[in-house]
Amino acid sequence: MRLSLPLRSVRLAVTALVLPLFAGCETGKPDPSGSGNGPVYAITTQVITTDDPQSYVLLTDKVDHTEPLSLAQGIEIPGRALGVGLPKSGALFVAGNEAPTVTRYNLTSDGRLEEGATVSFAGQGVASIGEYQNQFQFISESKAYYFDSRTSKAIVWNPSDMSVTGSIHLEGIAIEGALLTFSALPVRLENQVIMPLGWRPATGIGITKQAGVVVIDTRTDTATVVKDDRCGYVRDGVMGPDGLLYLATEVYGAAVRRVAGSNTPVPCLLRFDPKTLAFDPEFNVELGTLVNGGTAGSLLPGPQAGTAYLRVFDESLFEVKAGVHPRTMASAPAWKWWQLRLDTLKATPVEALPATTGSTFLFEADDRKLFTEFASGSAATSIRELTDQSGKVTATLPGLGFSFVQLR
Repeated sequence: MRLSLPLRSVRLAVTALVLPLFAGCETGKPDPSGSGNGPVYAITTQVITTDDPQSYVLLTDKVDHTEPLSLAQGIEIPGRALGVGLPKSGALFVAGNEAPTVTRYNLTSDGRLEEGATVSFAGQGVASIGEYQNQFQFISESKAYYFDSRTSKAIVWNPSDMSVTGSIHLEGIAIEGALLTFSALPVRLENQVIMPLGWRPATGIGITKQAGVVVIDTRTDTATVVKDDRCGYVRDGVMGPDGLLYLATEVYGAAVRRVAGSNTPVPCLLRFDPKTLAFDPEFNVELGTLVNGGTAGSLLPGPQAGTAYLRVFDESLFEVKAGVHPRTMASAPAWKWWQLRLDTLKATPVEALPATTGSTFLFEADDRKLFTEFASGSAATSIRELTDQSGKVTATLPGLGFSFVQLR
C-alpha cells in the first residue's frame, strides 16, 4: 500500500494508537509476568513494490521462528528506513530517506513502542538519511554520531534530549567523480570509532583505486582521515592479535574485478595501526592468494579473537557469464565462508556454513551472532545463525532487513 501522508503524519497516527508490535504468526506476546524483563528485538525491513518502497518496524520477543514474520502490526514508514539504537537501552531511533529527521520510540514495560521526540539534521545540511544502520554510532545514551557522505560530516547529537550538539568535518573524504560509501561494520575501540571508506565511479562499472578510513576520537570529537592508493573498496575491517586493523576489499569490489578484469583494482588486504593512524606501507596481500586463486572479498569478525571470516565465490554454484553485472554476482547465493587466522594469514573453508549471498549484515542478539541473506529480487530476508557455524535459518521476513536492534 502506498502512503501519501507526510512522514510526520504517519508517525502521529501511530503514536495515537500506541500499537503493540509483536508481529508474526509465532512471534511472542508481551512478557506474561508483566515484569518487562524478557528480550525484545526491533527489525526494520524495506519492502520494494511497483509503488513507492515502504519500510516496517517489527518487534519480536525471540529470535527463532518457524513461520515468517508478518508486517501486519508493524509501523509503516514511507521509503527506506533504518531502526537504530544503543543495544538493550529500551529506545529505538527511526530515520529514513524521506526526511533528515530521527524520531525516538521508547519501549514500554508491556512491550509497546511509544513515540517520543524528533530531531532534525537539516541545519547541518543533511537532506535525507539512508544506507546502513551502522552509520549511526552510539557512544553513550547522551552522545551519538551520524556519518553523512553528502555533507562530508559526522553529525554529533544527543539521543537523550534529541538535540544536535555539533558536527565534525571529514576533510578529504569526497573524491571528484566518485561515490562514497561507508562501511556496514565500523570498528569500535576505546575512545575511537574507525569507519572504513569505499569509493566507486559515479557512472559506469568500476572501483576507484583508493582505500581510506575515518578515525574519530570520541573524547575530543575530532576526526582524522587517512588514505591509501594501493587498492580499492576496502570497506571491511577486523582487529588482529597484534593490535592492528586488517582491512579488505568488500565482495562488490571483488565482483567488479572478476567481471571487468584487469583494468580494475585487485582485491586486497591492508593493515592499519590505530595508534599511529597510518597504513603499513609494507603490507599488501592479494586476497586471491589466500584462497587458492579464487575470488574473495569482505572481512567479518571470526568466531575467536584474532580470526576473521572471508567470503569466497564458488563458480560451480553461479556461472559468471559475459555481461553479468557485478551487483548480480555479489548478490548470488554462491559466496562460501572461509576462516582466516590473522596471525598466520592461513584461510580454510568452513564446511558447515552454506554458501549464501555476499551482501551480509551482522546482528547481535545477547550472546548470539546472526547474519542476513537476501532472497532474489529483494523479496525476503533470512536471518541465519553464525555463532555455531551452522548457518541455520532462525527467522524470515518480507523485504530487505537492514536493521536489527535488541531493545531489551
